[in-house]
Order: sequence, then structure tokens, then C-alpha cells
Amino acid sequence: MKRITQLLLTAVVFLSTTVIMAQSTVTGTIIDAELKTPLPGANVVEKGTTNGVSSDYNGNFTLEIKASSGEVVISYIGYASTTVSFNGNTDLGTIQLTPDNSLEEIVIVGTGVIDLADDRNTPVAVSTIKASQIQNKIGTQDITMTLVNTPSIYVAGQAGGFGDSRINVRGFDQTNVGYLLNGQPINGMEDGKMYWSNWSGVNDIASVVQIQRGLGASKLAISSVGGTVNFVTKTTDKQEGGYLYAGIANNNYIKNTVQYSTGRSEKGWGASFMLSHWQGDGYNEGNFGAGETYFLSVGYTPNDRHNFNFLLTGAPQYHDQNFTKSISDYLEYGRRYNNNWGTLGGQYMTERRNFYHKPVANLNWDFNISDNTSLSTVLYASWGRGGATGNRGNRIRTAEGRIDYDAIHAFNNSVPNGEGGYFAAGGGYVTRSSMNLHSWYGMVSNLEMHLGENISLNLGVDLRTYYGEHFRIVENFHGLTSWQENIRLRDQNNKHQTYGSFGTYKNVITSEDLSANPWAVLFHDFKEEDKIAYSNDERISYGGVFGQLEYTGKKFSAFFQGAASNQYHQRFDHYQYADQSLLNGTSPQWTGTPLPSGITDGVDSEKVDNFGFNVKAGVNYIINDQHNVFFNSGYYSRQPFHDTIYLNFTNQVNPLTQNETIFGLEAGYSFKSPNFSANVNLYRTAWTDRVGTASDIVNDVVTYTQQEGLDQIHTGVEVDFIAKPIPQLKLNGFVSVGDWVYDGETFTTVSDEDQNIISTETEDIDGGKVGDAAQFTVGLGFDYQIFERFSVDADWRMYDNLYANVGGTKENLKLPSYDIVDMGLSYKMLLGKHKDKSLSFRANVNNLFYEVYLSELSTNEVANPGDETFKGINVANRGYFGLGRTWNFSMRYKF
Repeated sequence: MKRITQLLLTAVVFLSTTVIMAQSTVTGTIIDAELKTPLPGANVVEKGTTNGVSSDYNGNFTLEIKASSGEVVISYIGYASTTVSFNGNTDLGTIQLTPDNSLEEIVIVGTGVIDLADDRNTPVAVSTIKASQIQNKIGTQDITMTLVNTPSIYVAGQAGGFGDSRINVRGFDQTNVGYLLNGQPINGMEDGKMYWSNWSGVNDIASVVQIQRGLGASKLAISSVGGTVNFVTKTTDKQEGGYLYAGIANNNYIKNTVQYSTGRSEKGWGASFMLSHWQGDGYNEGNFGAGETYFLSVGYTPNDRHNFNFLLTGAPQYHDQNFTKSISDYLEYGRRYNNNWGTLGGQYMTERRNFYHKPVANLNWDFNISDNTSLSTVLYASWGRGGATGNRGNRIRTAEGRIDYDAIHAFNNSVPNGEGGYFAAGGGYVTRSSMNLHSWYGMVSNLEMHLGENISLNLGVDLRTYYGEHFRIVENFHGLTSWQENIRLRDQNNKHQTYGSFGTYKNVITSEDLSANPWAVLFHDFKEEDKIAYSNDERISYGGVFGQLEYTGKKFSAFFQGAASNQYHQRFDHYQYADQSLLNGTSPQWTGTPLPSGITDGVDSEKVDNFGFNVKAGVNYIINDQHNVFFNSGYYSRQPFHDTIYLNFTNQVNPLTQNETIFGLEAGYSFKSPNFSANVNLYRTAWTDRVGTASDIVNDVVTYTQQEGLDQIHTGVEVDFIAKPIPQLKLNGFVSVGDWVYDGETFTTVSDEDQNIISTETEDIDGGKVGDAAQFTVGLGFDYQIFERFSVDADWRMYDNLYANVGGTKENLKLPSYDIVDMGLSYKMLLGKHKDKSLSFRANVNNLFYEVYLSELSTNEVANPGDETFKGINVANRGYFGLGRTWNFSMRYKF
């Protein structure tokens, strides 16, 4: 018994000693790999457990681990995670984390088709905004506002309402900047435009936004005249978790979000979903808006060779709009004045509401064929449904210029039998919806081959097909029972037919309406007999191939890219041309004298196809660890947009239509040191044979302007930097100086919203200043960590050499310069037994000092002696004031 007791005591002592010996202490210092500065608050976790700590102000950490050996995972927001092995009591020394521009932890699918600048060794002028920055600073703003603290970027149009902002890059508008969502082109196929209200959910689902100014890294034949913007969404998270978000802001804005991810199972499956709702009154009068965002991502990784991810997202929304008006109106009624709304029996009602629902789906497949070859493919589709409302008929306004719905209803009630009509005896007023429906399907596939240690080759295809429908319907009868319109028909020569005493026309009488609701419109069946004013469709198909050859050496790298594509267009006009039923005299909508024999169906336009291509090349030389230089050049032959191929909203093909040509040159220099990095870029872009379009509203009349032969030359220099003078303080800044001018002369056509030509003229525009974007910008910002996980940041920006947005003109009006300061506070509270959960607080104040400024003008009336002015600008000019002081506050619980 004594011996057994001794043996047991010996075993206990042995086991105790073993446990004590098995415990380890792991230490180290975590720094930024580029700036060589400490990273306070980085997470250090024993792999496979929840045992972890955070680094201190100097990046140092000490972690007690029970095991004698193993691995620790080190992560920091905005940086790629790293795993380090240890054995016993270990000092891991200095651990460098690389900023996650490479997105290795974010982009887990579609890496071959998502053209991010880090994927190519030869650099371009680029700025990358990560998810943490987006979440902190976006607040109630459009996703475009994430880019304002970068060189040569100007955002306008915010005063129009939620989602109505526009972004200019190096002086080029949105139609000339390529936008990609996970490698999928998303510029409008008809006109290249971007409507940010359709993408209001991107700020919720984006992992990163990257702006490539100039030629960019994209291999596709897209509209990258001014630059390329890549939106990379969240996919299926590798780890289980999620977050709850709640936010409030000025003017009764609220937003709530829930997100959850299952993580990856042992069999390779995982799913993430997100739901969000927002609503607010808007900064200006009559700018109410509301919407949702939904997001679903399902991933499957069966083995090391294949990775699949399916994504479905959409952002159904509606928002009430404000249009440009004279400065004198703003001065009389206030800078938040909007005359597009009124009341009916004391209840708010708007004449101008934008509503849209655009589900987007894509399926990504990454296939590692071998160690040297991989294939990435994305199949995508989108189904856009929605439109914008406006007046049709006799509008009545109050003394303040707002809509008098009480008077309108009283007048409509006097119309005999409630049978109103446009140019009809009864008259009256309805709210109409200008509808824009589309179905878009496409595929992008890229094969990447490493031909040797230093050479890689990419080959791919880009296929798209698009069918769009445009028409008007009645949104609200306002007491009428029906609405009648007569549409004069055209012959095959696009002339209005004049057979018979009153001409030949189509008669429409409708009693159907549809509210401006983004959910109701998604599955609604629109009947041809209920469409008013116009009804036309188009088919646009696109087929392209692309390739890139790149050499990468220790000091020198070079690339060559090429892309070629063909576009096919056809227009179908159901209103202005006679279809077969009209020709046979059998349609109930037929009115007037039957057409003479020999006149044939003109609904289908002539088919048009255009070939285009681009070539880009560049070299990069690494002088040493601190200095780097590069040079890029490119030439584009870009096909015209659909809306410029067919003249004045008819089936007549524009004989002046031709490919636009763009030639760009760019050179850059970058410098990196332990506490400072900077970039300098020089560029020159010549853009010729182009067609420009614009719209405006004057005295309630919508006008469309088309300018042909609108040539531009854009040159400039950009500087940006990041500095960390002390561990707690990060500084960033930029300067951009541009000289953007028109060249030669242009031919201008102005039409109204009923597609009637108002005027035509030829203008000399040589040397005129390009408007709608500030040609000189400068910005400075800081982020200071007051104590652990509590920080303050601010950004100051100044804009000058901003000219009116009036298209090509010899003499343009310069707006007053202005500057803005934005400020924010962040605090993160660690929760849970193992500090693996958190509660974050964020507060923003934009335009902190309430700068009063004109953000854009759509006219350029000079101020003559005796004219009333505002800061030297004739108050007869129309435009927008910028937003005043706004604020938002949010909480995010991450679990």
C-alpha cells in the first residue's frame, strides 16, 4: 500500500510538472510592412482556440499559451492575416503585416476576372478603400463619397436626393469611367450611365472599392477613359459570425442591418446573408426616400482545385427628387427649396419620384487546372425594373412654386366623365411614370498561365446581351377615370405621316395605373395598350476577347494588354411606326385615314454593328527599396453608345456616328520609407470623335442636348501621401492639378422630352474649359488614436477651378472655390469571455463648419452690371447648393 501511494504521488508530481512545462509565453511586435510603424490593437489568437490578446500602442504583445508548441494567427483590420509557428517560450520578433490591397482574405472567388491593381506588378494610379473605411465614413451618403479623399475625384449631384450623386474622374463623367462589380461590367449598355440609387446597397456589401485612375488594370474593353472603379463584394465568409447595425442621422434618417455567416463546413459549404432597411426625409425639401438591401452568398469548395460561389443581391428603393433651379429661387425660398412636391388635403405628395429594383446574380467558378494554370469564370444576370415619375397635362402650382394638388384634383373633377387626355378636349393632369426595364445576361472568363518563372499570360472572353424597354404609364390619375393620348406615326423615312385630313396617328385610352413602388414593379405585366407617350425597346449584344502578357523580374516588369469586341444594336419602336395590325386596319387603336399601299412595317430599325478595340502597355522599374517609377500608354477605339446611334429617339441611324478614339499617356513615381510613402502621377488623355449628351429642366420643360465632334484633352499631375510620424497618428493628403479643355468645334442638337427638336447649331469650342468637376483639388486628413480602440479623424478638402456643366462651350462660367471639413469619432469595445466579440460606435459630422457653396451649375449666364449676384455669380443661373452640415451616428455589434 505504501508503494502504491508513492507511485501515485510520483505520477501527480510528474503530470503537474508536465503541465507547467507545457505552458508557453509567446511575445512579439507587430508592424506595418510598408511604413514599418507599430500596429496597436492587432489581434493575436492561438490557432484553433479563442485564447488571444491585442497588441499595445507600440505593437507589442504577450500571449500565455498552455501548449508547448503550435501556431498563432495575427490579424488587423485592413491587413492580410498571417500565421506564425512557435515552440516553447518564444519571442517571435518583429512580425510584418501587409496592407490587404492584395485582398487575399477578402476576394476568395473570381480572382482571375476581378482586375485589381495589386494583381499586376506593373502599377497604375490607384487608390483602395477598404470595408472598415467604408463603414466608418459613408454614413447616409452614396458609395461615391468613399472616393472623395483621393486625387482628381469630384462628386456632384447629392442635392438631387438619395442616390442621385455623380462622380467625375480626371474630368470625365460617369459614362466614361468603367464600373465593375466582382468583374461584371455595370455601366448602362444604352448610354454608359450609372444610377447610384440602383446600387444603394453596395456600401453594405462591399469588401473593398478600388479606383484606378486613367488607363487602369482592367483587361476588358470597357469605358475606362477617365478610370476604372472596382466594387468587390463580400462573398462567403470563412468563419462563422455576423453583426447587427443601427444608425441614425439628420432629417429623420434611420438604418438597421443584420448579417450572418455560417462559416465554411468540413465539406466545404458556407453561406452568408444580409438584410438592411433605411429611410429618411432627405436634406432638402421633398427628398424623402426609403429602401432595402438584401444579399445572399453561398459558397462551395469541394477540393483544392475548385471553388464555387453564388451571389444574389438587390437594393429596391424609391426616393423623391430635387432638380436644378435658379439661384434666385434658392435665395428667396431657402437653400433647401424644392418645387417638385406639394400636399393633398394636408398630406405630402411628390411629382418626382425615382423607384427601381435591380436584382443582380452571379456565379463564380475558380478552377486550379495545375500549378501553373487557372481558370476563373463569372456568369451574371440582372433584371432592372422601375422608372421615374413626372407630370403629364396641366400642372397647377402654388404661389411658392410647389405643386397644388388640391387645385389639380378640383380641376380633374370638373373634366367630363373624368376622361382626361394630353392635347385632348378634356385636358387634366396625371402623374406619369417613365419606365426603364431591362434583362441583362453575361459571362466573363479568364485563363491565366504561368509560362515560366517570370512570364504570365491571360486570355479571356467577355460576352453580354441586353434587352431594354422604355415606355410611359399612368402612375396616379388624381381623380380622373381614364387618360387619352394620340401619337402621330412616322414612315420608314422617319417623317411624320400626313395622309388624311388629320394625319395618321395611334390612339391610346388607358384606365390602368401603377404606384411608384419598387417591389410592385418587379413582377408587373405591362400591356402595350396602357403605354402612353412612347414605347420603344432595344437589343444590344456584345462579344469580346482580351489578353495580357506580363514579364516580372527583380527590378524590371512590363505588360501588354489587348482587347477587341463587336457590338450589335437594334431598336424597336412600337409607337411612332405602323405595325402590321395598323397597316391592315384591324387594330382598335387605329384612327385616321388608312395608309396607302406600299407602306411597310417600320417598327424594327436597321441593325447596326460596330467593332472596337484597345491596346495598353506599360513598364515598371524598381530603383531600390524606396524608389519606383512606371510608364503606361494606351489607345482605345470605342464604339458609340446605343443612344447616339439612333437619331432623336427614332429608328433613323445617325450618319455621323463613328468610334470614339482615346489616346492616353501616364507616368508615375512612388516613394516608401518606414514612416512615409508618396506617389506622383502625370497624365495626358486625348479624346476625339465623341458624342456628348446632357439633360436639363427650364421652366418645367425637360430638354436633352446632344453634341457631336466633342473633342477633349485632359492633362494633369496628382500627388498623394501617407505618413505616420508617431504610432498613434496617421496623416494622409493629396493634391491634383488638371487642365481639361475642349478642342475644335461641335454640332449641337437640343430636343424636348417628347423627342421634338428645339434647336441645332455649330459651335467653336476650342480652348473652352470642361465643367462639372474641380480641376484643382487638395486634401489633408488625420486619424489619431487617443487611447486603445478610441480614435478621432478628420478630412479637409478644397476645390477650385470648377466650371459649369454645360457641355462643350468656348466660354464657360467659373464657380467660386470652396472647402469642406468632415470629422468622425470611433470607439470599439471588446466583449465576450475571450474578447472575441465587439461593440463599435461611430459618429460623423460632414461639412463641420457649414460651408455655403455652389456644388454645380447647369447654365453659364455671365453677370452684367446691375445684375443680382451671389458670390459674383448671376443669380439667374441654375444649379445646386451643396449640402450643409449633416451628421450620423451608428452602433455595430459584431459576434
